[in-house]
Amino acid sequence: MSYCTKAFGAYDIRGIYPNTINEEIAYRIGRIFPILFSAKKVAVGHDIRLSGPSIQAALSRGLMESGCDVIDIGQCGTEMIYFATAHLGLDGGIMITASHNPKEYNGMKFVRKGARPISGDTGLRELERLVAEGALAASDAAPGKIETLDITEEYVKHILSYVDVSRLKPLKVVVNAGNGAAGPILDVMEKYLPFELVKVHHEPDGNFPNGVPNPLLPENREATAKAVRESGADVGVAWDGDFDRCFLFDEKGDFIEGYYMVGFLAQAFLEKYPGERIIYDPRLTWNTVELVEKNGGTPVVSKSGHAFIKEKMREINAIYGGEMSAHHYFRDFSYCDSGMIPWLLVLELLSKLGKSLSELMKERIEQYPCSGEINSRVKDADEVLERIEEEYGPQGHVMKIDGLSVEYDKWRFNLRKSNTEPVIRLNVETRQNKGLLQDKTEELLAKIRM
Repeated sequence: MSYCTKAFGAYDIRGIYPNTINEEIAYRIGRIFPILFSAKKVAVGHDIRLSGPSIQAALSRGLMESGCDVIDIGQCGTEMIYFATAHLGLDGGIMITASHNPKEYNGMKFVRKGARPISGDTGLRELERLVAEGALAASDAAPGKIETLDITEEYVKHILSYVDVSRLKPLKVVVNAGNGAAGPILDVMEKYLPFELVKVHHEPDGNFPNGVPNPLLPENREATAKAVRESGADVGVAWDGDFDRCFLFDEKGDFIEGYYMVGFLAQAFLEKYPGERIIYDPRLTWNTVELVEKNGGTPVVSKSGHAFIKEKMREINAIYGGEMSAHHYFRDFSYCDSGMIPWLLVLELLSKLGKSLSELMKERIEQYPCSGEINSRVKDADEVLERIEEEYGPQGHVMKIDGLSVEYDKWRFNLRKSNTEPVIRLNVETRQNKGLLQDKTEELLAKIRM
């Protein structure tokens, strides 16, 4: 008998419950994980999805039957598994989550010792193969034990160490947890912060009564924007379901593209730690590179995706790495991504500079206007990439770190294909020219979709 492994992706497992992700697959993963990764003690946790507790129970049973001790941290965000694995010196961590997917989905993210990611080229393919195979060999190991541990206070104190809390001003902040896992953590953080929190969709609810917790979707932004405008808040913050990403809104309720946040956070770190290296992805670059160099840092480009960014950060010991998709990575957080550290850094800068978020962002947006990521469904992504390169490459500077990037004096673009669907993704930016941005974006989309 073989088992379905359709839910296995490039970086994690994600599928519809109980069709492609279920208790049987979770149990098999639990049996195999300790052997494959030499794990004697592993942290496990789940987000707010309804199937999370039963999947975690099956996973834990498998782990213990293979002689592995389980540290159960309960309902949490993905970054809390990263924190627990590194902070407690464990051999690995498994987070049960499907992040921002619809409610019928669930999945798992894996890390090994030191919170290093496990992805396609570091063990996930082997795990997939072994899960798919038939009968499991009997384990001769002594059964492991399970310990329930609440790490919330330790985790919150670590997150707060990234800012000087004594210098934060009493700002009014809209926080939209999206009925995900962020709400209870914000309640604990609130005790230590001078902010007035205006809470939206705050209670964890795996039924997602207010829609899928994905603030990147334009239809999901209005709840936060409206609350900012109505409450007169200084800033708005919204999270996805497992809160490994946060999204910011200025005091007018306008959504801030993740691209501009990378440069903003790079600046925040370089003001404290001049001369450090900063990682950025090649989709949109000019604003980040300018701010890093202006503030005495060294910008280093990396292929998009958490496994690549984390590997590059470790390689060059970068203090911070950011992607325009709103994933932000921190050296002192085991080179992992966090959705709680970024908004605190932003509010610390607002407190220090005494300016509004729209004031701080306006200059950068005008300097380097961008299209945002635009998806196009195509029959053959490779053919499109080849055709676009043939037409645009000879006149510009071509880079192929991640998809196709072509750069000219006054504008540039990146075109890359999705790992998971027949979609090609376009990003365009210009130097101080919104008209050129619109013209080139429309021109490229017409050629991509022809």
